[in-house]
Amino acid sequence: MQQLTLVLLASFWAFCTGSGDWCYQSQFTCDHPCNTPEKWGHVFKDCAGEQQSPINIVTRKALKDERLTPFLFNNYQQMFRALVRNNGHSVQVEVPHLSTVAGGGLSTTYKAVQFHLHWGNNGGPGSEHTIDGEQYPMELHIVHMKQRYTDLKTALSDPEGVAVLGFFYERSSSVNKKYDTIVKSLKNVIATNGNTTLLPTSLAQLIPPQQNLTSYYRYKGSLTTPGCTEAVIWTLFENPIPLNNEQLRAFSDLKFHNGKPMVGNFRPVQPLNGRQVFRSGGVVILSGPALLAATLAVALGLSQPN
Repeated sequence: MQQLTLVLLASFWAFCTGSGDWCYQSQFTCDHPCNTPEKWGHVFKDCAGEQQSPINIVTRKALKDERLTPFLFNNYQQMFRALVRNNGHSVQVEVPHLSTVAGGGLSTTYKAVQFHLHWGNNGGPGSEHTIDGEQYPMELHIVHMKQRYTDLKTALSDPEGVAVLGFFYERSSSVNKKYDTIVKSLKNVIATNGNTTLLPTSLAQLIPPQQNLTSYYRYKGSLTTPGCTEAVIWTLFENPIPLNNEQLRAFSDLKFHNGKPMVGNFRPVQPLNGRQVFRSGGVVILSGPALLAATLAVALGLSQPN
């Protein structure tokens, strides 16, 4: 019975295939055929490259890299008003080029350009990257480009022109008030090309506190949407952002351009192809009694005979 189902499903896809724009598996229909992720590489050459994103991170295989020090966030607390837009594939917010990141093993300073999200179906699995096979409900991408560039297209011609900071979300029993402005704006961008002005917000309020951002993974990859340009330095932070069920479900109210619910807007994980994933030292900032205890432990350790 299972084999028959697979044969019928294969026949269905063969019958329904046709030319069209790129899309996610969840928005494909026979009435509106489009190129699902497994076909992106046929239409967009780079999508079949050797350094594609997202990936599954196997934590035990990630190598510790002492160069992956804490990031230096500049102007991340800066409040701004910006346009929120349903671009037909996600919800995207263009940000003023004021906020920058440096350190964290990056070769230079990068400035924030925009952020967008990827999610599942009503709070179900939906992150693009996975950790040891676990898929989180949602993933935030804050896209940066090298400070010297004025537009993303130019930055993407540099093999390390773009740096994306990725954050996972976890389901929480309580509301995350810091996300009120984002979640409330969604009802005004239900349809593709719908846009609205975001009430004053900052990048800092969307992500965990800076002291909780010392544990992260790093690898070289690509954009996760066509054209899949391999010019991205990826950073994925371990500490997730809490949202409650209602907040997570609000994203599933958006619509793709064909009117279908915007759910499952994530690309499946791609082969690692020999790439190495690195992890930071995860420096913990101690204070008070914890610092005193750690100092004593080190002192006692040093006093032990060899």
